[in-house]
Amino acid sequence: MKHINSIVNIVLAIGLIVLYILHFTGTNNGKSSQRASGSDSTALAAQLPIAYINVDSLLLNYNYSKDLNEVLIRKRENAQATLTEKARKLDGELKEFQRKRENNAFLSEQSFKSQQQALLKKQQDLQQLEETLTQQLGKEQQKMNEQLRDSIYKFLQEYNKDKKYQMILSNTMNDNIMVADNAYNITNEVVEMLNSKYVKAEE
Repeated sequence: MKHINSIVNIVLAIGLIVLYILHFTGTNNGKSSQRASGSDSTALAAQLPIAYINVDSLLLNYNYSKDLNEVLIRKRENAQATLTEKARKLDGELKEFQRKRENNAFLSEQSFKSQQQALLKKQQDLQQLEETLTQQLGKEQQKMNEQLRDSIYKFLQEYNKDKKYQMILSNTMNDNIMVADNAYNITNEVVEMLNSKYVKAEE
């Protein structure tokens, strides 16, 4: 009986040793293959002819973009000032009309209706002016966006003649690229060169 138990124990021990060897040999192989795979990926990444630009950062630092934005802000402020002044003037006329109405200061029913219609017309004109100015600003912003996009696109075409990137990606708030090695980020270089060219164009 004891002899059988000893044989069983020896068999179990041998089995455990085999499992141990297989387990750790397999793990090491897995790690080795992972390391090899990781090395291959790193080597491949170093050779990839791609780059990306952080568009938010570019627009914040590109002088042409800042200048266009300032122009648009001034136009919005001017439009708002025009609307505010006309609205203030109309408000005064409406208050005066209401005061005259409460005090029965109109010479006739016709005079009352005539002034009432004139004020309604001014209200409609003000609303129409607001819509017109909003549309004009929208078109102006679209035009400026196209000018800015063309400026960047033309520069990148020229810039890439020497760099020979197969692909230059745009990244806005990590929408297009979730994670990337900073070595592929050419934003600062592009902004510096764009600003250099823009300053020269102004001189």
